[in-house]
Amino acid sequence: MSANQRLRPNSLSQGSDSSSDSGILNERILVLVFESIKWDIQTICSAASVNRKLRALAERYLWRELCVYRAPRMVATLTNGAPATRMGGGWNTLAKLMFFCCGCESSRQFRVSKSSPGHFVKASRFSKTSGRSFLVKDCRSDLLFVSDPCEHPMGEKEDDLGIYRGVFQGFLRSKTRACLLRRQVALEERVRCPYCGSRVWSMKTARLIPKSASRRLGSHDDGLEYFVCINGHLHGACWLVPLSDEDEEDDNDNELDKNDDDGDCGVQGQDEATQGSLNHCDDDDRTVGYGKVVSTRGRDEGLRDEWASQIDIGCLPRASVLPLTR
Repeated sequence: MSANQRLRPNSLSQGSDSSSDSGILNERILVLVFESIKWDIQTICSAASVNRKLRALAERYLWRELCVYRAPRMVATLTNGAPATRMGGGWNTLAKLMFFCCGCESSRQFRVSKSSPGHFVKASRFSKTSGRSFLVKDCRSDLLFVSDPCEHPMGEKEDDLGIYRGVFQGFLRSKTRACLLRRQVALEERVRCPYCGSRVWSMKTARLIPKSASRRLGSHDDGLEYFVCINGHLHGACWLVPLSDEDEEDDNDNELDKNDDDGDCGVQGQDEATQGSLNHCDDDDRTVGYGKVVSTRGRDEGLRDEWASQIDIGCLPRASVLPLTR
């Protein structure tokens, strides 16, 4: 076999720079390495930061495979079973949305006493059942995955801040986008999507926040705000109503019940989770995170009854390491 044959670009490099130009002899070898380490996000971040060629490989292939491996059912739903298709804003933005809480700063219609910085999360649960609560009646046919709120303490004199995020399936064809355009809602001047950097609509300005959203989050009707970008990424914040002692006891009882019934939903242990993908539960939850069941805040009966199946994501890097925003 000649040297030229050994260095011939493989199928992963077709239509792009050759694998030799990217500093490695064969991109397929690199892919096999990432498969062997379960698509560890920290390692992908490090590889994408080495040079422009490896960053291009990550954007073309690695981020997509990470998303498919960590949340196969969620990705299958978002792509209608064709994960090779393009994702709005890029697969790197979906990877960041899965693992990164974007934090919160004051906006025109939602004021906070101090900003909350973004951070990586140990576990995230995304549910299209929760997503329906964020859609007005005329747009309920849209498909939206929304995470549980990430709780940020704001001090003894203030309620906790809940920060959440989500993603639409096929946002360009959604009724939500059509409604925003029909109402001629202006894009925000000072707010950008923390995941893809695109401009956003304020759903509060558009008056497209249903009361079911606050009930789902456990917030007051006027105590929340969320934005949707032109690529269909959602991010927002809310003031979480403090739970009473009775509510906390109910949550603890509910968590114990779930742990007792793990077999009914096929929840994997830590060792099993690192060897496979998400569990095949019958509900709407799609989760990325560590190999354990997450105890949610449980704002209402429907939310308390939902399952959170988890998988391992390994060590997470600092936000500044992840080259996802454009």
